[in-house]
Amino acid sequence: MFWLIFAFLSAFFAAITAVLAKIGIKNVNSNLATAVRTVVILIFAWGIVFAQGTFKQLGEISRFSLLFLILSGIATGLSWLFYFRALQLGQASHVAPVDKLSLVLTIILATIILKEKFTFSIGLGAVLMSVGAIIIALAK
Repeated sequence: MFWLIFAFLSAFFAAITAVLAKIGIKNVNSNLATAVRTVVILIFAWGIVFAQGTFKQLGEISRFSLLFLILSGIATGLSWLFYFRALQLGQASHVAPVDKLSLVLTIILATIILKEKFTFSIGLGAVLMSVGAIIIALAK
């Protein structure tokens, strides 16, 4: 259950990210804003890797893993580009819940591709999250 702490911290910082990004993106091209954010993340992440000394493991990453990490990075980049554009055009309180529909899509893809267990409870939660996100997104 230790993973749950990190998951909640991720959610907390994602929420802060949406608010800070909405403030910072005012009068800034969304792609430029994404690029600036990406450079900060790049420096931050590599700083941690070097501080921990884990950069020495870079050569141990298999080609298979590297391919999927690269594909994941591309998907993340596309997600951020679309997210920042959505934030620029819409309210953060409407954009963020729709963005979190990624949870529902993750459940579907994890069930199909990763063969993870799909239960009634998981399905019900996904439906409720979808409905909630749609209600919030369409709220006036």
